Amino acid sequence: MSVEKSTKKAIKRLWSHLSSRRRKQFFLVSVLMIMSSISEVVSIGALLPFLGMLTVPEQVYQHALMQPIIQILEISDPDQLLLPITILFIALALLAGAIRLVLLYAQTKFSFATGSDLSINIYRRTLYQKYAVHVSRNSSEVINSVITKTNTVIQNTITPILKLISSIVLIIGIISVLLVIDFVVALLTFVGFGFLYWMVISFTRAQVGRNSQIIADQSTQMIKSLQEGLGGIRDVLIDNTQKFYYTLYRNADLPLRYASGKNQSISISPREVMESIGMSLIAGLAYMLMQPDGGAGTVIPLLGSLAFGAQKLLPALQQAYSSYSQIKGSKSSLEDVLDLLDQPLPKHIDGTTAKSIQFEKKIKLTNLDFRHTANSPWVLKNINLSIKKGECVGFMGESGSGKSTLLDIIMGLLEPSNGNIVIDNQVLSSANMRSWQTNISHVPQNIYLSDGTIEENIALGISKDDIDHHRVKEVAKQAQISDVIEQWENGYQTPVGESGFFLSGGQRQRIGIARALYKNVSILIFDEATSALDGKTEKGIMELIENIGKDKGMTVLIVAHRLTTLKECDKIFKLDENYTLRVGSYREMTFE
Repeated sequence: MSVEKSTKKAIKRLWSHLSSRRRKQFFLVSVLMIMSSISEVVSIGALLPFLGMLTVPEQVYQHALMQPIIQILEISDPDQLLLPITILFIALALLAGAIRLVLLYAQTKFSFATGSDLSINIYRRTLYQKYAVHVSRNSSEVINSVITKTNTVIQNTITPILKLISSIVLIIGIISVLLVIDFVVALLTFVGFGFLYWMVISFTRAQVGRNSQIIADQSTQMIKSLQEGLGGIRDVLIDNTQKFYYTLYRNADLPLRYASGKNQSISISPREVMESIGMSLIAGLAYMLMQPDGGAGTVIPLLGSLAFGAQKLLPALQQAYSSYSQIKGSKSSLEDVLDLLDQPLPKHIDGTTAKSIQFEKKIKLTNLDFRHTANSPWVLKNINLSIKKGECVGFMGESGSGKSTLLDIIMGLLEPSNGNIVIDNQVLSSANMRSWQTNISHVPQNIYLSDGTIEENIALGISKDDIDHHRVKEVAKQAQISDVIEQWENGYQTPVGESGFFLSGGQRQRIGIARALYKNVSILIFDEATSALDGKTEKGIMELIENIGKDKGMTVLIVAHRLTTLKECDKIFKLDENYTLRVGSYREMTFE
């Protein structure tokens, strides 16, 4: 597919993602463009009689088109016509300027409002993607598209499209007036400049396309190097690898800036040449018109109008070319943004009621197999197990045995390749998945903590105004961290620092448990939640989990490396090599 066709296709895709409100606004902006073009055309047309009044007032006074004005204003002398025409010309010039200002405001507001819509929509659609999609994609690419590439689309696609349309409308209007003033000169001028710009486009098209791809790729690499360098700053400082990360950033930043600079130069450079050529043409035209058959009195109004028209035409041609170059230069970034905008949304997001699924008896997995892709190795094979409501169940096995993957499948984050998950005789499916997940809270090994307060982290994902303060204190007490929190000066309003920097490992885990309890669910899942803790802290956390499960009648699923961690479980599932699943009590597993 050619560059032009792919760009047109991308713009059509962009249009399909605009809301009906933005489309209406686009048409209103288009009306302003037409009005601005008309005002410019009228101001050019009014210049001819104005200059004529300054040089040959008698000819203007005697012109047939001026007679209605002369009669209305009861003018009897050519000199009396100068003031009304001057006032009219000034009024038209001011009106044209005012319309341009309104158009600029409308274009800018529309561009950035549309960009905001796109950015929000990308983030929204990305958040609703399946877990398998998230783990298979580079988060740097998504972050870059939401922030950087969306800005690129605003500045180098949406705004230039508006300017391109505005320029085309204005060029058509100016050429129309100039053709009326002097058909041959106007036609030759337009064809000449049009051919020159076409030649520039032909020579730079391939370079602009390559630069577009460089900008899209390297902007993602910049975000990636920032995330990795700053995200692992402790290891960076200890290992003294600062040079490695800033070199990664430099190797992405330099090509991006260079490609952006080249595209900007390509879009601007013709202006200087075209202005020089334009001035030369005006000088040549003046010379020809001032030859013996012409006179200054008749030539100056015509020459002035043509010069004024050319002065308006050249910037319009340059803006059209510059906008075209910017659109071409941002094509790759636009396509990356569109790919994220095309992400499907789940049915339940539109308010469709999901099929209800209750958990009253047991969870059953039958003949369950799983692998990430059709060509990847099997992670789980022929898994059959049953978990009764209220049981505390442990999962153990060597690293890579699939125990965490098994819990992800039970939680509905991953879909089994074969087999079924049955909840009280209901097969788990996409139709009832969301309803099933409302029964579950998850405590991972690494607790995510936002840079907010203790209270905001316990009630994570809930607006500050909607937080149930009594519930926060209640679950903090159940998680056995309320005594610690209430000793701090700001209590539950104490900041935790970025990634919970100000908290110990045990405190982070207890906040994670409190967060899980805040949801008031029937199933608690702990995925190696104590593996990074020391023995004493782990013992305290496990006693807490055991007590919560018994007191609340919850079903508790625990993944652990160490068998001793699962001592109080009702039964333990062990995943061995060759996809073997064994089940037994702690005692049975101990004496194997």
